[in-house]
Amino acid sequence: MSITGKVALVTGAGQGIGRGIALRLAADGADIAVVDINKESIAGVAKEVEALGRKATTFVADVSDRTQVYAAIDHAETVLGGFDIIVNNAGIAQVNPLADVAPEEVERIFKINVEGVLWGIQAAAKKFRDRGHKGKIINASSIAGHDGFALLGVYSATKFAVRALTQAAAKEYASAGITVNAYCPGIVGTDMWVTIDERFAAITGAPKGETYKKYVGGIALGRAETPEDVAALVSYLAGPDSDYITGQAILIDGGIVYR
Repeated sequence: MSITGKVALVTGAGQGIGRGIALRLAADGADIAVVDINKESIAGVAKEVEALGRKATTFVADVSDRTQVYAAIDHAETVLGGFDIIVNNAGIAQVNPLADVAPEEVERIFKINVEGVLWGIQAAAKKFRDRGHKGKIINASSIAGHDGFALLGVYSATKFAVRALTQAAAKEYASAGITVNAYCPGIVGTDMWVTIDERFAAITGAPKGETYKKYVGGIALGRAETPEDVAALVSYLAGPDSDYITGQAILIDGGIVYR
């Protein structure tokens, strides 16, 4: 069953996993609100969505700002004529030993990775209720939301927090027919992992590329993950075939973390 005619908003959609999700949802029939803090990148993704025959609109927003998240959803509804799905994808990584983490680093990553998801949950659920229909809320967690990883401790904490928000929201909004789930990618070959690898190299002395290679070498299916792998799961969670799934944080990592 398809999501044809649905309206989906994807945060962090200007690149990487977010772009892959936006394009997959468009290919499966949804109109897309492409939201990112980077104005230049979202314009290109919107053109790619339109090339797939779907409507697109762009909105520049910092997801750590609650007002901007609410405004993005209002914009999507106004321009695209509805609102059915939100993908709270925007997030940042942080690589640092716990002993070296500074207060401002903790504040920044929690504001984006946790508060950004919370504001998206709030705003989407309110809009679904205002419109009088069910909806889909899909949040970005990680394998680091199931296992804490050395040098990624604070990042892991944010992704564990996303799982907690997902479970609580699923329970609070179930009576309104709103499902809330999370996707948990592993080692995805995007710019974020280039940054992670470079930071590991600076801390551990490993050659650049070695950390990425080591983690990919531990994947049971034998290859790095792509944004398209993640997007396939998100599209399923966005569609009607997943209507009886809520409160779950689903691992999609090729076989790294097992639950």
